[in-house]
Amino acid sequence: MNTSRKIYLPPLSIVGPDSLKELKDEFISRGYKKALLVSDKVLVEMGLAASVEAILKEAELDYILYNDVNQNPTVDNVNGGLEALQDNACDCIVTLGGGSPQDCGKAIGILATNGGAIEDYEGIHVSKKKSLPIIAINTTAGTASEITINYVITDEKRKVKMVMVDKNCLVDIAVNDPLLMLNKPAALTAATGMDALTHAIEAYVTAGAFEWSDALALKAIKLIGESLRDAVKDGSNVEARSKMAWGQFIAGQAFSNCGLGYVHSMAHQLGGFYNLPHGVCNAILLPHVEAFNADACGDKFRDVAEAMGVETKGMSTEEANAAAISAIRKLSADVGIPSGLKELGVDEKDIELMSKNALLDVCAGGNPKTVTFEDTVSIYTAAL
Repeated sequence: MNTSRKIYLPPLSIVGPDSLKELKDEFISRGYKKALLVSDKVLVEMGLAASVEAILKEAELDYILYNDVNQNPTVDNVNGGLEALQDNACDCIVTLGGGSPQDCGKAIGILATNGGAIEDYEGIHVSKKKSLPIIAINTTAGTASEITINYVITDEKRKVKMVMVDKNCLVDIAVNDPLLMLNKPAALTAATGMDALTHAIEAYVTAGAFEWSDALALKAIKLIGESLRDAVKDGSNVEARSKMAWGQFIAGQAFSNCGLGYVHSMAHQLGGFYNLPHGVCNAILLPHVEAFNADACGDKFRDVAEAMGVETKGMSTEEANAAAISAIRKLSADVGIPSGLKELGVDEKDIELMSKNALLDVCAGGNPKTVTFEDTVSIYTAAL
């Protein structure tokens, strides 16, 4: 309690059913002239982009749609979006989607005001100027990119995910409307939900955790543990979707302000090498990394187990740790996450290079326990 903290949050967040409708008045009051709407082709085909376009039209805000965003957004995606923004003299960015359009939009916003190449901004608080105004509309309960100071862009040439932690990328308005999350495929719901759980657990045990982040992280673990199975089972379950929207939202607030850990460091390499879904990689790695970390976390995994509905009274610390890891594995299995990396096509021959890169990842410094190259190889191997 004796250490000061800087807590970064969007100036405005709108959360809950029908929160998308609140944007019309916000657009009008801010006096924007033209927006770059950043999304992806799937959301355009599903008609979600059209619902946002309708609000833009109601607010008489001109816009241009840019939907060339990959599942792991790339340098080329960012450059294409920046070109569209500049060619059309856009003065704001509206992002619609999960983490991919959100991250791409944040990168475009940083380049619009700071110049240079996106590769120049890898690291912590590298940019000098606030990004162009961003209104972020989230459609998955997963990454929480719409409210964090983080974004991740894949460098296709190096096959590396570049992690940017930058207060200047924080959006102006974040929208989490669970109605936009309804009827998404079960596999996507599972992957993004396990991503949110990973955020919450890593935030709770990270070296940078503090009282405020702890409270948020534990609540997020509880909400996700209570609702993810139901959201996967029935994509139209509004109550489950609402709980997941809140769970990922508060998990994002936690990790954005205290950091993550080695699950993300390792998952970033899998995404960079194989272009795999980030949430699935996190889900597979989470129990392995936390089993490695547990003996350095005191009784924190007892709290994790309790938040996930496990009664730990009478258990030793070691038994409570094991119960938490078991609960994570069970939730992952129940929602259909693959049991190992081999099912995703990961080749053992790549583990050595991925391990070297993981140690250099920005998130590695937040892990509660020091990790060596040999440890990393062992964890990847165990997760195969």
